[in-house]
Amino acid sequence: MTVNLEVAEGVGTLRLDRPPMNALDIATQDRLKELAEEAGRRDDVRAVVIYGGEKVFAAGADIKEMQAMDHAAMVLRARALQESFTAVARIPKPVVAAVTGYALGGGCELALCADFRIAADNAKLGQPEILLGLIPGAGGTQRLARLVGPSKAKDLIFTGRMVKADEARELGLVDRVVAPDQVYAEAHAWAAKLAQGPAIALRAAKESIDTGLETDIETGLAVERNWFAGLFATEDRERGMRSFVEEGPGKAKFL
Repeated sequence: MTVNLEVAEGVGTLRLDRPPMNALDIATQDRLKELAEEAGRRDDVRAVVIYGGEKVFAAGADIKEMQAMDHAAMVLRARALQESFTAVARIPKPVVAAVTGYALGGGCELALCADFRIAADNAKLGQPEILLGLIPGAGGTQRLARLVGPSKAKDLIFTGRMVKADEARELGLVDRVVAPDQVYAEAHAWAAKLAQGPAIALRAAKESIDTGLETDIETGLAVERNWFAGLFATEDRERGMRSFVEEGPGKAKFL
């Protein structure tokens, strides 16, 4: 399989496995969607890491496969392409991308679907589709602009240039830069910590933030308000408040 789901300590790792560069062909896109939806459903998965291996995250789409497609074929495929990435973005649990090597084109767009990005200090990220006479088609024009702002997104997308990890961090494209051999361990540790948290409240926080970024503030506040009130019906809320009163802050156990 070109993508695998491995679960340990409450963390599900979506592992890309299509050597040598993890090119995201149609079969990989479809498998990614399938496993992202599975990770979202499974009770034993409480947080997710997206990982391409020690050498490369994902170097982009399979250009040879795309070259053979005409306009009619891509009209039929474009929605499924976006939906495979959106399935990752909509995992209702914390998601971190562990970025090694290249994360270009579709690889960068996949990293954008995570809530947090940890990159190797030798990683290179970018949206080079313009160099092919194209634009990003798996969410890059939308998610990148929302993450780093429109001017910085236009710089990267208009020029197609790659950025190294340090610049990516300055732009806000990645959140943390570590040594290459520490990327997965750091990402797994981040996910494992959140996997110990209150699952429904984490889901509520993620949905409230993401919805607010996609709509007007009044709608976002309504989503927040409904989730906030609804969490008062959960055992985690009872446990968290009881622990705070009896033991002090930060000591509640939610599993």
